[in-house]
Amino acid sequence: MSLNLQDTKVTQAFTLQNTVMSDKKEIEKRRTFGIISHPDAGKTTLTEKLLLFGGAIQTAGAVKSNKIKKTATSDFMEIEKQRGISVATSVMAFKYKDKQINILDTPGHKDFAEDTYRTLTAVDSVILVIDNANGVESQTEKLMEVCRMRNTPVIVFINKMDRFGKDPMDLLDEIESKLNIKVRPLAWPIGDGDEFKGVYNIYKHELSLFQANKTKISDELIKFEDLSDPQLDEIIGEESAQELRDEVELVDGVYEEFNNEDYLAGKVAPVFFGSAVNNFGVRELLDAFIEISPSPKGRATDNEFVVPSDNKFSGFVFKIHANLDPNHRDRIAFLRIVSGKFERNTFYKHVRKGKKLKFPNPTSFMARDKSVVDEAFPGDVVGLYDTGNFKIGDTLTEGKDMNFVGIPSFSPELFQELRNDDPMKSKQLDKGIRQLMDEGVAQLFIQEPGSRKIVGTVGQLQFDVIAYRLKHEYGAKCSFTPLNFHKACWITSDDPKQLESFKKAKTGNIVKDKDDNLVFLAETPFLLEMAERDYPEITFHKTSEFKVAEDKG
Repeated sequence: MSLNLQDTKVTQAFTLQNTVMSDKKEIEKRRTFGIISHPDAGKTTLTEKLLLFGGAIQTAGAVKSNKIKKTATSDFMEIEKQRGISVATSVMAFKYKDKQINILDTPGHKDFAEDTYRTLTAVDSVILVIDNANGVESQTEKLMEVCRMRNTPVIVFINKMDRFGKDPMDLLDEIESKLNIKVRPLAWPIGDGDEFKGVYNIYKHELSLFQANKTKISDELIKFEDLSDPQLDEIIGEESAQELRDEVELVDGVYEEFNNEDYLAGKVAPVFFGSAVNNFGVRELLDAFIEISPSPKGRATDNEFVVPSDNKFSGFVFKIHANLDPNHRDRIAFLRIVSGKFERNTFYKHVRKGKKLKFPNPTSFMARDKSVVDEAFPGDVVGLYDTGNFKIGDTLTEGKDMNFVGIPSFSPELFQELRNDDPMKSKQLDKGIRQLMDEGVAQLFIQEPGSRKIVGTVGQLQFDVIAYRLKHEYGAKCSFTPLNFHKACWITSDDPKQLESFKKAKTGNIVKDKDDNLVFLAETPFLLEMAERDYPEITFHKTSEFKVAEDKG
């Protein structure tokens, strides 16, 4: 009997060890990254081509409405197809060379920077796309600041080499000075514009010759361990060959040898060149990426640092999207898994609400295409069908009370009154606006009495998107009237008397957010300063993040 018991224990221990080993392998396989850039640098096109190389799609679409009758996989919202821009973060997963790749394609437009900043909390590394002609632009600098704050590893892809642009050396200098990061080219272009002949992969010693091909993959790679090989002159011409030799020699002389540790610490950015629209230089980027980029990293909570190998499940919601499927009016919360294994139909604790939830249909994504997953590992992003339980920043755990920190929230900069243009559709408008606000793209304020609705955003384009989505997804027509407010401040106080006196004095500027928190809309910086001075017992919070710690409800 005791022998059997011992055998059982040994078997259990062995099974547990195997499970831990296989889970560890699964974690090592994962690569979760975001693609960021200034608008129009070619970010969504690059995403599309990475999917093509990963075998996730057979034919790549294009963002601009041109002769290719397929729009980009990641731009699935109707407004994105119309305008040729991305307005929401898309999540896509595919396998490539035994690695599980999770791509988060972000909106480039500054009006949607909030969505991008939050997405950066859910990735382990970043590919930054820069336009060969325009170089480093303002939005690129802002995004890079966020990456530096978190020491996120960055790979730079200089795109549109098939068009005439800046000298590669000048571009590298510009990246170093404006983005405040050292660079190391791991590939080098041969010419540009009409004279663009290809890319030499310094990292792998391979020559790739350029062929314009927008939808399919070409396979031609020529191995060159030594650039002095006379065959190079025959392939690309004597002049180009000599130029390439001189430039690669200069690169090796100017830039330090590539050090993977420095890249993982966010100190050095490897640089690649190519033309995403023509599928060129993308393979080199992807091959190097899976080799050098980090596997899933841990995250800080309000009481400890959680590492991926921790066998207890934990994760956080960084994005909510309503109506991913227009036919079903669904809401999906995007969850980044930080530790442990997520399993379908298992109860997990929703820390803010203090209750257990289970998910019968967790999904993985290929933009709008979804498939149900039975299990997911650290680094994966799963979609959870949401009936209104989640807010951005919520934590799910296997039972432990903790909250992941560092998910940014922003104070709106633009305010407009929402007007209902069809009184028969008031219910649809109310439902629609509240669901869209949960996505975190804007904030809703209600002014009593009369329930006047005020929408606050960080960019003008968001109002257009909200109006478009209310009309097409909820059948509610609306219009916006600009209001002259400078800042929204959430107000709290331990002195109920002073709070009441402030509310009476500022009746026209006091509103409530969708969670019934009091908010003061200041018209000018001066009036805000005065309010802070005259009412010292009131705290004026510049973002709504303070609520996360307090709200357990």
